[in-house]
Amino acid sequence: MGSSFGQLFRITTFGESHGGGVGVVIDGCPPRIPLGEAEIQRELDRRRPGQSAIVSPRAEADRCEILSGIFEGQTLGTPIAILVRNEDARPEAYREMKETFRPSHADFTYQAKYGIRNWQGGGRASARETIGRVAAGAVARQLLAHFHPGLEIIAYVSHVYDLVSAIDPATVTVAEVEANIVRCPDKVAAARMIQAIEQARTDGDSLGGIIECVARGVPPGLGEPVFDKLEADLAKAMLSLPATKGFEIGSGFAAARLRGSEHNDPFEMREGKVRTATNRSGGVQGGISNGENIIFRVAFKPTATIAREQKTVTAAGKETTLAARGRHDPCVLPRAVPMVEAMAALVLCDHALRQRSIS
Repeated sequence: MGSSFGQLFRITTFGESHGGGVGVVIDGCPPRIPLGEAEIQRELDRRRPGQSAIVSPRAEADRCEILSGIFEGQTLGTPIAILVRNEDARPEAYREMKETFRPSHADFTYQAKYGIRNWQGGGRASARETIGRVAAGAVARQLLAHFHPGLEIIAYVSHVYDLVSAIDPATVTVAEVEANIVRCPDKVAAARMIQAIEQARTDGDSLGGIIECVARGVPPGLGEPVFDKLEADLAKAMLSLPATKGFEIGSGFAAARLRGSEHNDPFEMREGKVRTATNRSGGVQGGISNGENIIFRVAFKPTATIAREQKTVTAAGKETTLAARGRHDPCVLPRAVPMVEAMAALVLCDHALRQRSIS
């Protein structure tokens, strides 16, 4: 099973949704990087369930336990192990799914691949696995801050269903993102998004949308052509997240409707540095960062678990219907924001270390 990610900064996540706990082992973090539980916990608190009225009410504190790799507030250069215990697991709520495949979930495919599956909340296929990613992303952020102090990564909800926001990635702030429970910096759009999510929950349904992410202060030169291009690794990172269905960077699919004369980013000199007059490339050219803001978007499908009767089949091949029970997000986007940031941090951290190895 592909539970590891990265080359020099390498992580391996472990655990199931309703098992004893989930976590991550991080290998390749250099020594003497300032790090403590507070930095990790801050990001886990942004991801945890029960934080607002529009997310899963599962009551988990998601307190991190650092088991190894850190001493007296600094990394040791040895593997860092982080554990988060499951405290509010209710596997009995999923008993009906033991023999019945949930539509658009990984129940059937895991059974087809392994011949066995953990039917309690989806096991490894659950979004609870992302706790390890977010914890590792917090470590990656600290490393990036150490080597590139001006680098910052900010993600936010830009679309929910057919509701579109107006956000400037060049100026958006963390405070603006965290100012409301849907994590959309556009106050007017955020209010409409919250209302739509609440209505979907009332209807026993769910909504999808788009998260946009900007990485500012990224130095030029990150990326390893030809197969480890920076945007290729970002795409893999984002599409490995649960519920993702699409990735685009810079102008993305809109580039297909432009001419080269319209799309090209002209070079110019500003403050003694090579810069681009526009940024339709999204901060990456030839698979390598060019020093401009890296801007990308990730599409998330509506949550597959809904409280409406749906047609499905059992493991024995019998057609039946199923209405989901349990505690689920009517829209995954608000809690997916720190997940997107974490995966971006992991990619940039790995490539920063790879670039340092050849500099």
